[in-house]
Amino acid sequence: MENKISNSQVTPWDVSDVVDYEKLLVEFGVKRIDDEDKAYLSSLAKKKGVKEHLFLKRNLFYAQMDLKKTIQDHRDGKPIFLYTGRSPGSGHMHLGHLIPFEFTKYLQDLFDCNLYIEIPDDEKFLFKKKITSISDVIEFMKEDLAHVSAIGFDPDKTFIFRTTEFIKQMYPLVLETAKRITFSQARNTFGFEGQSNIGQVFYPAIQIVPTFFQKGQCLIPCAIDQNPYFLLQRDFAKKMGYEKNATILSKFLPALNGPKGKMSASNEEQAILLTDSPKQIQKKINKHAFSGGGATLEEHREYGGNCEIDVSFQWLNILFIDSDNEIANLRKSYESGDLLSGELKKILIEKVQEKIQFHQIMREKAIEEDLLERYMYSGSLAKEMWNKDFMNN
Repeated sequence: MENKISNSQVTPWDVSDVVDYEKLLVEFGVKRIDDEDKAYLSSLAKKKGVKEHLFLKRNLFYAQMDLKKTIQDHRDGKPIFLYTGRSPGSGHMHLGHLIPFEFTKYLQDLFDCNLYIEIPDDEKFLFKKKITSISDVIEFMKEDLAHVSAIGFDPDKTFIFRTTEFIKQMYPLVLETAKRITFSQARNTFGFEGQSNIGQVFYPAIQIVPTFFQKGQCLIPCAIDQNPYFLLQRDFAKKMGYEKNATILSKFLPALNGPKGKMSASNEEQAILLTDSPKQIQKKINKHAFSGGGATLEEHREYGGNCEIDVSFQWLNILFIDSDNEIANLRKSYESGDLLSGELKKILIEKVQEKIQFHQIMREKAIEEDLLERYMYSGSLAKEMWNKDFMNN
């Protein structure tokens, strides 16, 4: 679905310019996460001995479809499961790509449920003209798989699969799904036009199928641009004998050069890559992080900085500083002019360096322990999925 929102284009494959998140609530048929649902997730976290997630607390995850039903099913002891993914091929993974995975781990810990992670190694081949061979995706895919394995999911309740590798098993469900989506529905939902190749038109069926991998409520944590797939699923899920899926949706992490766009793997100078060194992180933030400070030191001291457009403050607020008092004091110091933009960037640099270094350590540990093999092939859920008969599901 191409949505012209404040001169921006928002589709599952492309996001450009400024995004109006309020209008996307209407365009994508979703609602805000309400206080009651936040309170339940917070209370569940407390029982599990973990904090309320900062992404939820600061409204980075802000919208949903049927989250309330998912919560009620959990209360009633009914089965629920999670589904998310990462499409390789457009560039190296960056800090923004960690957001749905980290929040998905949080939800898996809360709900103690199965998780399915699709690595659609076919998507970029179908949708990106610069990718002319499926083999162009392979190296990025290998790197992405290593990063995903570092998140810390339950290896016996998590199944990570490549679409091209698992397609034979899931193909009966793909056919059932594809038959229930008319071309008009696909065109109206995704904006397909005459120049779209038929692989693009067929692809949504593949993306939807994991919502049918087991009985029960499927909850999908993802960025809001992916919601059109799952809005479409709700039209026919019941007819196939499954539940309508639910989603919990995030905003995008702003790129370094502006507070309202989206970090992109195609512009590595404006993104913090998961492979960046501490020096690279320092250089990128100092050089590119958009500042809300005054044009001169004197102007900043007199008028203060603007936290609403300052990328360093925005990242600290939604990614790093959990304490409400601490972030409030930081805002006050910056807006009063007491705290300079360079000083604010220094705080962010240290936080980002620490986070990326920790991720890199966990990535190496996951590789040493061969966690990916368990997620994809030998863990309890992985074995179950490879042996599953979807023809007679």
